[in-house]
Amino acid sequence: MRLHPHRAGLAAVIASSLLAGCALFAPEPAPPPTAPVAAPADFPEAYYRQAAVEGKPVFRVDPAASLVVIEVRRSGSLSRLGHDHVVASHHVGGYVAPEEGRADLYVPLTHLAVDEDKLRAESGFDTHPTESDIAGTRANMLEKVLEADKFPFALIRVSGAGKGGGDISVALTLHGQTRTLQVPAQIDADGKRVNVSGKLTFNQTDFGITPFSLFGGALAVRDAVDLRFHIQAVPEVR
Repeated sequence: MRLHPHRAGLAAVIASSLLAGCALFAPEPAPPPTAPVAAPADFPEAYYRQAAVEGKPVFRVDPAASLVVIEVRRSGSLSRLGHDHVVASHHVGGYVAPEEGRADLYVPLTHLAVDEDKLRAESGFDTHPTESDIAGTRANMLEKVLEADKFPFALIRVSGAGKGGGDISVALTLHGQTRTLQVPAQIDADGKRVNVSGKLTFNQTDFGITPFSLFGGALAVRDAVDLRFHIQAVPEVR
């Protein structure tokens, strides 16, 4: 059966919108909150308090100078109809104990931003999702993919970090599951601040997450996602 040209075009638009994660007429979620976010109840803040009591240097993550970016790419035979996406956190919290080579960080998932223009350009993405595409993508990501109501935080524990960088051990907890990865990182530290930067790739399915897909995978999100981060921490003042 042949589709009339205008119907074929409509089908393509609908498919593109769905891949972007926005079912037609999906309500737009409220913008991410901007107020500081409290740490998870089980966050190991007591470890860093004790380290400070013992006179060890402890640094607190500065959210305004820190950024975590995840690039999510499309796949499937109809991938040309969709968009790649950039997901970012500007609300990273946590602590760094440089003498211990340890850091504990948390990322509040409900504060994630999607498809900021600057970050899309930095990632080399050349498509232009609409505001409704972005709103729908964010809603589906939080509700259907990450299930942020059940798992509101991503947790990151770094160990084995030395001056100058090299491979560090990163235990990433996402969607209620933890995986440990060896990640090359650059570390610059002095008495005024600690900067840690790096990149890694992981599969969503390793954390029990089912990548978004439609039409038997003809429109889909790749399992593998790329994450880059820059964390800056400053001395904790008590």
